[in-house]
Amino acid sequence: MQREPVYTSAIVAGRGLFGFWRLKPTVVGAGHIPDSGGAVFAITHFGYLDFALVEWVTWLHNRRRVRFLAKKSVFDKPVVGSLLRGMRHISVDMTAGAAAYRNAVDALARGELVGVFPEAGVSASFDVRALKSGAVRLAQEAGVPIIPIAVWGGHRLLTKNRKIRFRERFGIPVSFAFGAPIVVTEGADVKTETSRLRETLQRLVDRLQTDYPVDGTGKWWQPRARGGTAPTPEEAMQADAERDRRRAEAASGD
Repeated sequence: MQREPVYTSAIVAGRGLFGFWRLKPTVVGAGHIPDSGGAVFAITHFGYLDFALVEWVTWLHNRRRVRFLAKKSVFDKPVVGSLLRGMRHISVDMTAGAAAYRNAVDALARGELVGVFPEAGVSASFDVRALKSGAVRLAQEAGVPIIPIAVWGGHRLLTKNRKIRFRERFGIPVSFAFGAPIVVTEGADVKTETSRLRETLQRLVDRLQTDYPVDGTGKWWQPRARGGTAPTPEEAMQADAERDRRRAEAASGD
């Protein structure tokens, strides 16, 4: 394996932080992480550290590196951008996504693991939202499997619309479920396969929520349907739409 000092340093820093927080990881299905060859990691997105957590457990399992698609605006930040480029993550320009798509296909063809969040944003309801089709299209074109991955508990570290106090991050259980590979054949219907991927991710999340060692009843981080106080999917969707409206107005100067 080629040496990548920046990636190795980031892994060491992440392990140090997660160790400092005394996180308690539980991993199911790690055997589905391929030891070689390309694959699309399609990951649930409930918290902002999901990418780092998945990198962490993947590295611990078989020392493989994951290349994530990230917004160009993040790459444009001086320090963070240099780290992302050093780790060979893939920049996505939201106004011209074809280049990022091609770069991701090329990375998969080279045998890389490419991480995507098909919900295209953090789900504030902590249920799996409707998916974009990019993960399926990437896997189909590159001829590689999709590995569905659910993460539960990571949103208790850092997530949207919630200010989490420093001491609340210590000792949190974080659960991971790696599902069986999904093979998207050349002639498969992308819409159908995307729906199948969403159903698979939600099943994995349901399993992690059921087995989670902390009772979430009445907690902000638990879905409403499971007795928590998180927004319903409908409420979260309305809040996102209102936020987008305010941003559009601010950008237009109205």
